[in-house]
Amino acid sequence: MLDWLIIGGGIHGVHVAASLRGRAGVDGRRLRIVDPGAQLLDRWRACTGVTGMTHLRSPAVHHLALEPMSLHQYAGQRRHRAPGVFAPPYDRPSLALFNAHCDAVIEEHGLAAGHVRARATSVDRVPDGWTVHLDGGAKLDTRQLVLAMGSAEAPAMPAWSLAAGEAVRHVFDPALMWPSSAPPLRIAVVGGGITACQVALRLAGEGHAVHLLCRHALREHQFDSDPGWLGPKYMAAFERERDWGARRRMIARARHRGSVPPDVHAAIRRAREGGRLRIHESGVVGCVTTLAGEVRLRTDEGEFPTGLDRVLLATGFATERPGGDLVDRLVEEERLAVAPCGYPVVDGSLQWASGLFVTGPLAELELGPSSRNIAGARRAGERLVARVRSAGVSEGRWAS
Repeated sequence: MLDWLIIGGGIHGVHVAASLRGRAGVDGRRLRIVDPGAQLLDRWRACTGVTGMTHLRSPAVHHLALEPMSLHQYAGQRRHRAPGVFAPPYDRPSLALFNAHCDAVIEEHGLAAGHVRARATSVDRVPDGWTVHLDGGAKLDTRQLVLAMGSAEAPAMPAWSLAAGEAVRHVFDPALMWPSSAPPLRIAVVGGGITACQVALRLAGEGHAVHLLCRHALREHQFDSDPGWLGPKYMAAFERERDWGARRRMIARARHRGSVPPDVHAAIRRAREGGRLRIHESGVVGCVTTLAGEVRLRTDEGEFPTGLDRVLLATGFATERPGGDLVDRLVEEERLAVAPCGYPVVDGSLQWASGLFVTGPLAELELGPSSRNIAGARRAGERLVARVRSAGVSEGRWAS
């Protein structure tokens, strides 16, 4: 039986595993990460790669290593200090540097050796912990289980797009075929946040005729929530609030959904002024695909003025509780506590039931608006390490 098993090999799963290994002394031979990707962080790399982003939105102190200045130190050691490696403000790292640093963290803690390439399909409680069933028919037993599922496999699809055909795709659809740059195409990007803007800029840079359709004027915010949510400035009141519905409303008000940081906003303005991009402040309500394969959109202002070759949705991810049937079954069978919004009610150590822990979106009613972000992964790692230390560790194993 394993000591720890983590379902999800994304940002949260990898940082939690590194924290358990590097700070809590968990034996790597007794820890596994279950994820269907070919490598850890597979969906992270796919989603960030398709957008064409050059730098992260978050500062350099938000990364997957254990020490806050690790990314700066790594950049110096690897001679990554060329112009553009860190972008102002807040020394935001380039995506290439961040990914290379992630690889170093995975190697340092031997996490790839514990990667089980499979999809967890169900979880059962057993006397000493949990049994996780995998899609290939195998199963793993573990004393402690961490649910580190995100929403990356659940892109938000507007109702009008569901019967639209192959010409309309979400940018985070794993089956997306990126538009060829030859010949140039007429492409609409639907969305008003950072992903929509980055995708529109990438397409315009590749020579396509790009239309950005958003329901509102672009909203400029450096981060997707105020940095005060990372500390007591706002979290003190959040933690005092015992009404879960009120906490959900606080999270909703705090998040700058559909916003763009100043540098991306400036790049959009330049592309628009240079004639490489057109912006339409209107929502899409329907579409048809002609026999010739041309997409015709209908907006809340009427028929869109031009036919299109492709429509790319940058409409974010579903807001429902992550985990799908696996988590739904757990809630029902184990009678797990959930708030009116359906999300877990956990204790201060992110424990949902004995030996069952959560991170990422599943932990947001405890960790607040930053729970889904890299900063949230770091806070979750701290909570779990504190839990292990308070319980006592004997030879890398959870003490009874």
